[in-house]
Amino acid sequence: MLNLNDFMNTGIKNIINTAGRFYTDSRRGRSFMIRMASTLRSEAKMREQYEQQGIHIPPFLIASIASSCNLHCAGCYARANGGCSSGDVQGEMVVDDWQRVFTEASEIGVSFILLAGGEPLLRRDIIKLAAKYDNLFFPIFTNGTMIDDEYLKLFDEHRNLIPVLSIEGNEKETDKRRGSGVSKRIKMVAEELKGRGILYGTSITVTSVNKDKVADSRFVHNLKEQGCGLIFYVEYVPAEKGTEYLILNSQELKELQERISMLRVDKKNKGMIMLSFPGDEEAMGGCLAVGRGFFHINAGGGAEPCPFSPYSVMNLKKETILETLQSSFFKNVREISAAEVLNHKGGCTLFQCEDEVKQAVI
Repeated sequence: MLNLNDFMNTGIKNIINTAGRFYTDSRRGRSFMIRMASTLRSEAKMREQYEQQGIHIPPFLIASIASSCNLHCAGCYARANGGCSSGDVQGEMVVDDWQRVFTEASEIGVSFILLAGGEPLLRRDIIKLAAKYDNLFFPIFTNGTMIDDEYLKLFDEHRNLIPVLSIEGNEKETDKRRGSGVSKRIKMVAEELKGRGILYGTSITVTSVNKDKVADSRFVHNLKEQGCGLIFYVEYVPAEKGTEYLILNSQELKELQERISMLRVDKKNKGMIMLSFPGDEEAMGGCLAVGRGFFHINAGGGAEPCPFSPYSVMNLKKETILETLQSSFFKNVREISAAEVLNHKGGCTLFQCEDEVKQAVI
């Protein structure tokens, strides 16, 4: 079992090394890398200072900045749990709300804010706001279909914005879940990003059906050749009845983690980052949610333990990040998660403890 801080520091170092693949061949890129390397070290020291005061600051936040999406992907967890719709934006956080969140995050040592949705690129106002916080990295989890010339220019000029394109495997598998023609659109975007030397990633929902293909060395090497520098493997969480067969069983989870471990040390994949969610949590001694490694802010400002545990008491429209991290609700859910460490058999701990988390809301 690894030390959490050591794991995070290693991860940050890997991110810097990977970014170097893209940004060391130009003066602007080198300047960005030098500045961000210094900033990340300063933020780590800031977190250490809070730790000495008994306050644990996570290096990551997940922010679902949009509650709507332009696609209707089969088995979408965000849509199934009510966090995503076809156009209802009532109650969403406005620019001023997110500005307070981003400012506080940058002041207390948060290094990365993962932007999600819904489809986050529907909130062009928030993406432009994020671009101004050049001391923070913003991976943007997007279906890719809304990346136009304006967005490409923004990503090119603000390298702290990192598009992460969602795919399911090959063209057939991606289109089956996301809609006809989506895969071709994503490939076109990937070519544009590669042509401009922009670091981008892919996010892959891993199921019992596609697990062998997406964790295959040839598949990963092909992504690298297409300019991808970062892969998020996200284990499927059942969102709709009739999709239980897609869940990875204990043996499949073990095999997936073994494959990812092998991919990480494969010399062909040098310069790539591969993250597994929530698979890496087993090595971390338990769930990284509830502020241990991150927590989730929904589009309405609700502070949730995790996107897969969508329950909140605190709201970032009214409370601060520090108040949220020290809240009794987060403390209670962290205790629930910690109690399950010895019994954890893979998959999302808090999803499996849903009833206990619901009781903690009361």
